[in-house]
Amino acid sequence: MLMPGDDADAFEWLVFEQSGVVTARQAEAHLGPSRVRHLIATGRWRRVCRGVLVTQNGEFTVEQQRWIATLAAGEGAVLAGLAAARAGGLRGRWRREVVDVLVPYSRRAADLIKRLPLGLPAVRVRRTRSLPDADVQRGRPDRTTMARSVVDAAQWAQTAEEAQSVLAAACQQGRANPAEIREVLIRLPKARRRELVRTTVGDIEGGATALSEIDLVKLCRAHRLPLPDLQERRTDASGRVRYLDAYWKQWRLHVEVDGAHHMDVRHWAADMRRQNDVWIAGDRILRFAAFDIRHRPTVVVAQIRAALEASGWRPDL
Repeated sequence: MLMPGDDADAFEWLVFEQSGVVTARQAEAHLGPSRVRHLIATGRWRRVCRGVLVTQNGEFTVEQQRWIATLAAGEGAVLAGLAAARAGGLRGRWRREVVDVLVPYSRRAADLIKRLPLGLPAVRVRRTRSLPDADVQRGRPDRTTMARSVVDAAQWAQTAEEAQSVLAAACQQGRANPAEIREVLIRLPKARRRELVRTTVGDIEGGATALSEIDLVKLCRAHRLPLPDLQERRTDASGRVRYLDAYWKQWRLHVEVDGAHHMDVRHWAADMRRQNDVWIAGDRILRFAAFDIRHRPTVVVAQIRAALEASGWRPDL
């Protein structure tokens, strides 16, 4: 939407700030009921659902979808979960596109949400007993803070893997940090997957920056292997700083987890040079695809165990 001119009135600014979405009450307060009815009857405006209007035609933008969800949910509603995290700048691909909205527990979930028109993603209204000011980010529209958003997204995720991927993305992109997430957990003692969130942010704080690295630590913990140092900083033979995915310093074992980007020929060549530097320095190196970490864990564990034992590690030490 174009920014209003200097001579714009209060309602024009309201429409701009809310991406062209207003409540019927807001519109009638500024324009009067008869004017609002005329704009709807002539097709210049459209009624999205009871009490919510859009002041233009065409497909709904993402910003309009967020405003429709929060305004339809009523007073005190804030954008939450993955929708709020995306509104705060979180990047990533997740299967579900549900817009979650939080309302105070004393309020009933809005039935009108079920009657939203086609062209809008599903909206889910959730009630909460805990929504302190520390967890709310005032904005357009109001939403939960990034730390609260990813904690909620983690507990509402369809799978534990999806929950961890949201947490990892938020920390990796610098949108939230483990300390902020732990503070939210203190305020939500009954949050679903609370222990998973706590463990995951602990692994992230220990150096894991990708879901595959978190999964690798989980494998080592489950099979009683020593835990590696993650994102170990090293200088290669040419003097450049490198970061090792996982490194057992005592046994000089380096494990590299390759994502899909490693298939690109430029990354492949760079990876080979880095692997050569590791061998030149006298370390052992193992490489696994991220797919192997998640779907062939017994093979991964067996090879890491064999490499550690070949380097002098003994399970009883």
